[in-house]
Amino acid sequence: MKVETTRDRLWTKDFLIVSLINFTITLIFFLLMVTIAGYAVEHFGASTSTAGLVSSIFIIGTLLGRLGAGRIIGDWGSKKTLFCGLLLFMLSTMSYFFAVNLTLLMLNRLVQGIALGVASTATGTIIAQILPSNRRGEGIGYYSLSAILATAIGPFIGILLTQLFEDFRMIFAVDSVLAIICFLMYFIVTVPDAPKKAKEMAEKTSFKLSNFIEMRAVPIAFVGLVIGFAYSGVMSFMTFYAKELDLVSAGSYFFIIYAIVILATRPFTGKLLDSRGANIVVYPCLVIFAIGMYAFSSATSSVVFLLAAACIGIGYGNFNSVAQAIAIKVTPNERLGLATSTYFILYDLGLGVGPYFLGFFVPTMGYSAIFFAMVFVILLSIFLYYYLYGKYENNKNFVD
Repeated sequence: MKVETTRDRLWTKDFLIVSLINFTITLIFFLLMVTIAGYAVEHFGASTSTAGLVSSIFIIGTLLGRLGAGRIIGDWGSKKTLFCGLLLFMLSTMSYFFAVNLTLLMLNRLVQGIALGVASTATGTIIAQILPSNRRGEGIGYYSLSAILATAIGPFIGILLTQLFEDFRMIFAVDSVLAIICFLMYFIVTVPDAPKKAKEMAEKTSFKLSNFIEMRAVPIAFVGLVIGFAYSGVMSFMTFYAKELDLVSAGSYFFIIYAIVILATRPFTGKLLDSRGANIVVYPCLVIFAIGMYAFSSATSSVVFLLAAACIGIGYGNFNSVAQAIAIKVTPNERLGLATSTYFILYDLGLGVGPYFLGFFVPTMGYSAIFFAMVFVILLSIFLYYYLYGKYENNKNFVD
């Protein structure tokens, strides 16, 4: 029986705290995503389109934050970057009390998005730094569960708070307390310094694309963009689609089933990734995702609707953590921050652009046809994955 050494330990104090920080900031993000549009309409008389902008401008900020975070991590190290991200996130969360008009509200949302992009990139980099190299796939799989749980719990708490309290200030108060706790957790995290090579590169290189983007992570990140695009309609239009199908009750359980299935399968896929490589996980995941999307597009009963949630959870939910692990695998240690930010820049871009683009076709095609079309996008991603990474997985030119 193999004895786990201290060096091989996964569940360390720092791993748990950093995962909890990521869970908390993501929970605040999703809590506000489902409530802030209503706040803009109710308190400032915003139109539906303007309220949508108030909600989605956060994602633009996140992309901006991620774009700069990789370089900042190279300059300052991941822990200092996390400090700056969490400090800005705490201050911007508390500033909702002082957003007295729509302009200030949108500006605050943008700044908070930038802070989330910086902080979440730093947490992802720290996790990659502290995990034993032979258990990175498994560890990143567990770490990404923090965000998965937040996507299910955040909207639930947000809706619950709107039902319990008429005053939105209570939501801002809860978020502020969580943000303060999150910031304080930073002070008990121990992170190794960034490799000297990274610091030297940051000091010597001039302004160029490679200072902000890790090119070795771009191929798998592009696949992540396509997959994020395919899933984005589910995230944005699921509630409307459930109402159209008269499956509102099933719709309320969709993301709960989604999260439970990921929780149940993530430990196995992470271990498979470390022991057998990415291909044995990715190909089945993408096929199951396509099956789930087909079931989702043709659902007429609660059973099929929730079965689709389970398949999407197995397929899409596990692909995301594996793809993140691949981006780190192919990148030298001194550029882990850039690899993490590069992956999430493209992935978030797919999630952000998808609803806007697909929304143009809803009036003419309807939700079912749009989701059916996404089946072919997912099948296309299988070929993209093969040509961009899958066939090269055992190539020694890739950095391990």
